[in-house]
Amino acid sequence: MPGTGGATPSRNGNGAVTRSTLRQQLADALRDEVLAGRLQPGQEFTVKEIADQYGVSATPVREALVDLSAQGLLDAVQHRGFQVHEYSLTDYREMIEARAMVIDGIFRADKEYDTGPRTAAVLAAVRRRGEEARRAATAGDLTVLIGYDLRFWRELSDLFGNPYLADFLHRLRVQAWVCAVQHLQRLSDLRGQLWARHTELVDALSRGDAKAAHEIVAAHNAHCLALVERLAAG
Repeated sequence: MPGTGGATPSRNGNGAVTRSTLRQQLADALRDEVLAGRLQPGQEFTVKEIADQYGVSATPVREALVDLSAQGLLDAVQHRGFQVHEYSLTDYREMIEARAMVIDGIFRADKEYDTGPRTAAVLAAVRRRGEEARRAATAGDLTVLIGYDLRFWRELSDLFGNPYLADFLHRLRVQAWVCAVQHLQRLSDLRGQLWARHTELVDALSRGDAKAAHEIVAAHNAHCLALVERLAAG
């Protein structure tokens, strides 16, 4: 079950906890538990169990769980509560295919990129996220890598893509990580196993080199798929 180290409810100017904020914080905390593999595929729990664990009322918990169900991370179980969605290897292959198509739409080879000062400043910030992701990948620190990787792709796609593509890509990447984690946790040492070319991708985009960016992303997808397929095969 989730630990008590999840999100701390924030308060508005009058000192009252805002329910919408609490709902989002609970959803984020539970999503992180799934991403970290602490909530395992198929694991069941009730609204009351989560509410008791976090010391909050049932209403924002139920809302958060419904949100995560809509994102494909949980399944509602009639009369029993919720369970963590179980993704298959086929699901993972299709996620990789789908996200490749979305990224192709974002980083089209014929697209003209704004290379002005604002874009350069945002890319510099994204590159710092990429550096942190690279360090975590090199060290084999999966939990830290997932956090920085999701932020990296979210900020990068927000800069170069339309918001609908960016939102869809973020959801795909979360689902792909959830699917991959159950396999990656079988390895006692992940050093040298995880993709770590985030900064190369930023550098290619900074040069306006969409072709190089496409090749880096294609290599990324191939790497992820080959690794998970190898681990799934035992």
